[in-house]
Amino acid sequence: MFASAETITGTVTNKTTNKPAAGDDVVLIRLQQGMQESTRTKTDAKGRFTLDVPDPGLHLVRVTHDKANYFRPAPPGTQSVEIEVFNAAAKVQGVSGEADVMRIQSDESGNGLRVVENFFVKNESTPPRTQFGERPFEFYLPPGAVVEGSAALAPGGMPVQASPMPLGDPNHFAFIFPIRPGETRFQVTYRLPYNGSFRFTPKVLMTTDTVAIMMPKSMTFKPGASAPYSPVTEETTAQTFVARNVTPAQPLEFTVSGNGQLPRDQQQANQQDGANGATGADTAAQSGGGTAATDTRPGGGLGNPIDPQGTNDPWAKYKWWILGALGLAMASGAGVMLKGNTSQTTAPLAVGTGVIGGNSLLASLKEELFAVETDRLQGRLGEKEYAEQKAALEIVLRRALARNERGSSASDGTGPVV
Repeated sequence: MFASAETITGTVTNKTTNKPAAGDDVVLIRLQQGMQESTRTKTDAKGRFTLDVPDPGLHLVRVTHDKANYFRPAPPGTQSVEIEVFNAAAKVQGVSGEADVMRIQSDESGNGLRVVENFFVKNESTPPRTQFGERPFEFYLPPGAVVEGSAALAPGGMPVQASPMPLGDPNHFAFIFPIRPGETRFQVTYRLPYNGSFRFTPKVLMTTDTVAIMMPKSMTFKPGASAPYSPVTEETTAQTFVARNVTPAQPLEFTVSGNGQLPRDQQQANQQDGANGATGADTAAQSGGGTAATDTRPGGGLGNPIDPQGTNDPWAKYKWWILGALGLAMASGAGVMLKGNTSQTTAPLAVGTGVIGGNSLLASLKEELFAVETDRLQGRLGEKEYAEQKAALEIVLRRALARNERGSSASDGTGPVV
């Protein structure tokens, strides 16, 4: 029996003008066997809409305003949603780089480097607007980089596949993804040819608060003569070097040599626990367990950040992501989402087509739980919002896991039935 609400009502507010968003397209997207459009409508003069819900399951509500898309999850039983949108422009004052974080290690053969690079972009525009056009976020990769996976995370959203678009000059790319007010994160995983030494010449295209390089202790880091890197002094099983308040003209070159892999055993165990039904809170508790004397994970022993937003210490916020287990969970989890999908040509989320395949639903739900936990730890979610969002996601995750087990027992075990 269909237990979900038969309709979803909602209101769309333009937070640039603080007025109702009239005439915006609203679409209900069904998250099963890919992202499929279910029903659509438009907002009325007061920004209100009603969507028919013809089938049970997990849905997304998508609103398009000024060609940029805004999403809200709609788990089974959702009756109403409130969605905020913003006016958009190709370039918006107040957009800058929060951090460029590179995690570098050699592969087991020693003939290649594997790099996971995360870009944190903040939009502090006043009044708030979305930066969106032909190339909302541009970046460079090292020569010879072969992209293996990529993802984007909008403020308050879940990680989704978003393919970088090559631009005219070599190694120059852009994510066609809206930079909404708040913090947007991009992740690119790539491989580099390696003969025991590699010279990186990072190039930031906007003023960036922090550039960080994380690598195994068994490898050697040598900064360029004018590069402003300094080591992070926390005792961890990895080494990290940072440059702060970086401008586009600033030299950032460095050379890495030697071989080694970053420790991931603890996080992989946590990911497996999540696959067996652990909640985001359970996994976060496992990741944060132990004492400063016994915890040898990257970032272990740091405890809860005293200044999670980095108000007093610009580095504090990124300890969580770069050194902390939740940061590693996000990086590895997005990689799980993208495995097997690198050969697919998927339109970016910003232009309104599906980017989360059916086989990635469980991974997406677990990543959203991690995101909720992270937002709570960083003070972005109040206790009431945290409890509501976590409870809704846990219900959907349990249902998906139960269906997966039933499907696996009824099939030949070749894959989940979600």
